[in-house]
Amino acid sequence: MRTHRAAGIVGTGLSVPERVLTNFDLERMVDTSDEWIRTRTGIQERRIVQPGQAASDLATPAAQKALEEAGVTPDEIDLIIVGTITGDMIFPSTACRVQRRLGARQCGAMDLSAACAGFIYGLVVAAQFVSNGTFDTVLVIGVECLSTIVDWTDRNTCVLFGDGAGAVVVRPVEPGFGLLGFHLGADGQGEDLLKVEAGGSYRPTSLETVLRRQHYIQMAGQEVFKFAVRIQGETCERVLQQAGLSSEDIDWFIPHQANVRIIEAAARRLGLPPEKVFLNVDRYGNTSAASIPIALAEAQQEGRLRYGDHILMVGFGGGLTWGGAVVRWSLGK
Repeated sequence: MRTHRAAGIVGTGLSVPERVLTNFDLERMVDTSDEWIRTRTGIQERRIVQPGQAASDLATPAAQKALEEAGVTPDEIDLIIVGTITGDMIFPSTACRVQRRLGARQCGAMDLSAACAGFIYGLVVAAQFVSNGTFDTVLVIGVECLSTIVDWTDRNTCVLFGDGAGAVVVRPVEPGFGLLGFHLGADGQGEDLLKVEAGGSYRPTSLETVLRRQHYIQMAGQEVFKFAVRIQGETCERVLQQAGLSSEDIDWFIPHQANVRIIEAAARRLGLPPEKVFLNVDRYGNTSAASIPIALAEAQQEGRLRYGDHILMVGFGGGLTWGGAVVRWSLGK
């Protein structure tokens, strides 16, 4: 009979493209300004892949760094989960391509599509496999090349998104640590608020879909903003209640890096001071499923996360989807 084990993050890693696209660069591309972008989103610059650079090119080095920090070899991986909406191909999965590059020949591999909530979904799935004893080691990656599906003539969306990858290794940890609570949710009634309409079986690629620019991100900005502000706070409160914690117990709030105003609204609702909120949206923009693991890896690299810290994470995005998780940090002992 399988017994419940604590499952937590034992390694982190990130990888972002070298190319930096600043707000001033965007001023020369569309009718916008650095001041307009900064005051409404908090974004100053974002990273953009080079032509020919794909999601697996970012996911693989992020994974290698996470494995190195965890002291895990590719042969020890039982499962690879890649959260992404901009995978290399429709199939095979980006996870399979990463598996080949890592040399992890003995494990399962799959992609998971939950938009900006993809990493939280992947983390929760990984923790369930580890907790029930099915697997000992699961690699979870969030990666996006959103610049490849951005309409660079649409000033309302092209200023928001960037590219990057973050990865974590999930393994058994000591009792009382790791994933303490989570919540996953979705509301398909909002499917049209944030989408790429063409390229799948619903709107197969054709000359018409290309001419109508239906292969790019379409977003109802005001509606998505209102949804995000509401759902972030509700999800965090639900996760904390499930874990038996209060906002006073939280050492770090690491939310999806979409918009600084959305993040600040959630922090105010939870009563969290600015010094407990991790922000890097100014440097990377919205990297969808990659944003939380990138932020988590940066916080770890900078020595901000300490053994025993309670870390609250929340993501939200197209679908509409959302997810939250609270973990007790087991690294740094």
